[in-house]
Amino acid sequence: MNKSAVLSRIKEIGIIPVVRAESSEIALRAVEAICEGGVPIVEITMTVPGAIAAIEKVAAGYPDVIVGAGTVLDQETARLCILAGARFVVSPVIDMGTITTCRRYDIAAIPGALTPTEIIRAWTAGADCVKVFPANAVGGPGYLRSLKAPLPQIELIPTGGVTLDTAAEFITAGAVALGVGSDLVDPRLLKDGRDKIITERARQFHAKVLEARSRAG
Repeated sequence: MNKSAVLSRIKEIGIIPVVRAESSEIALRAVEAICEGGVPIVEITMTVPGAIAAIEKVAAGYPDVIVGAGTVLDQETARLCILAGARFVVSPVIDMGTITTCRRYDIAAIPGALTPTEIIRAWTAGADCVKVFPANAVGGPGYLRSLKAPLPQIELIPTGGVTLDTAAEFITAGAVALGVGSDLVDPRLLKDGRDKIITERARQFHAKVLEARSRAG
């Protein structure tokens, strides 16, 4: 799947589940639970022990799933993730080397930014979408709406504190997709073996996105 197709699929589904876990084995359980909930997209963060190997396993074992790498802070890590099979690379910050590496391999780059100046900087550097992080800490959907007014051409993915209660608001505020962390992939649920709750939450988040888009027309 080329970059254009990956981006189209992310926008279509509207959710990027962010997987943080104590081990790669638990992360893979999270991937299975998310997929069973009808969301074929996962972001495995570099905070997961053995994250790159986990990305490789998902890329090889789940051909219908778009796997990405998260919390990527430098170009060498980006390169290793891409070689392992990551189809998109997400960072909480703007790292020019990471963006350049993604462009070199024709992989979707989603750097993190917060202020209008940072967002423009990321976009100008070659970001395919910009992760607005931490979105909920600075005003949530209202802040995103304020950003979209002067920057309608930039596709934004709010991340950080996105919940079931705020998901629809973020979509109607102009989000192209949502980065969803602990409210969907709760490490405590994984630790307790309650994976089915994660599956149900994936369904609920996807439904919220579809409902919000249908209301917006």
